[in-house]
Amino acid sequence: MVLHLQHVSFEYVAENGFSIRDVSLTVERGSLTGLLGPNGCGKTTLLKLMAGVLRPGQGTITFAGGVLDDIPRRALARHIAVVPQETHPAFDYRVIEMVLMGRHPHLGPFALEGPGDLAIAHDALRATGTAHLASRSYMSLSGGEKQRVVIASALAQQPDVLLLDEPTASLDLAYQLEVAALLARLNHERGVTIVVATHDLNLAASICRTLVLVRGGRVLAQGATETVLNGDTIRQLYDVDADVRFHDRSGHLTVVPIGRIP
Repeated sequence: MVLHLQHVSFEYVAENGFSIRDVSLTVERGSLTGLLGPNGCGKTTLLKLMAGVLRPGQGTITFAGGVLDDIPRRALARHIAVVPQETHPAFDYRVIEMVLMGRHPHLGPFALEGPGDLAIAHDALRATGTAHLASRSYMSLSGGEKQRVVIASALAQQPDVLLLDEPTASLDLAYQLEVAALLARLNHERGVTIVVATHDLNLAASICRTLVLVRGGRVLAQGATETVLNGDTIRQLYDVDADVRFHDRSGHLTVVPIGRIP
């Protein structure tokens, strides 16, 4: 296993009091795991806990056998990369400059990127299909292009684990499919362990081999996608009646919402 949360709880005391309650889950090495749940259920909080951005009030989180809290931030950033829902840089950087930011955890104090770092950045651009955008202004890109560039920056960290928060939110259908295919390829070809928080049940069904269903700060269910994703669990998760079937042409489960349960 890579990440293991054991009886983890967390509370935003100064805000609305929302908490993660007694969560235990395991992210296996090389897996592609989906975090599913309604708005405000705790998906983003779980990602921040896994990234070491937040510290649990109770319980422990281990990474590669060591306690996450004991790992220095710079060292942890060499192993775990995060792709947030939105990225708003302070300046209008070129794409290659955005991607090179992913090399910072590997540089010493006051060190500048060298030829090796530039080669890694260009490799990350090629892996995400954005090499042709290297000299473009980041702010001039479309939403889908920006998302792939941010993923390239995360790849430039050369992480063992990639954590993504709603990577297809606000993207049109074509870019949703592109990002989904990209994540599946990075997981399969590069062996990157991926955890993706998403509202898109069909995205999760198409690329995730394991799912963790979260509601009210608790894990409702977890396990293999074909076992966990069904009408009963969707009803418990979203209060929605849904038809879940295997789609022969797509080669995976598909989810068709029927209506909200009163």
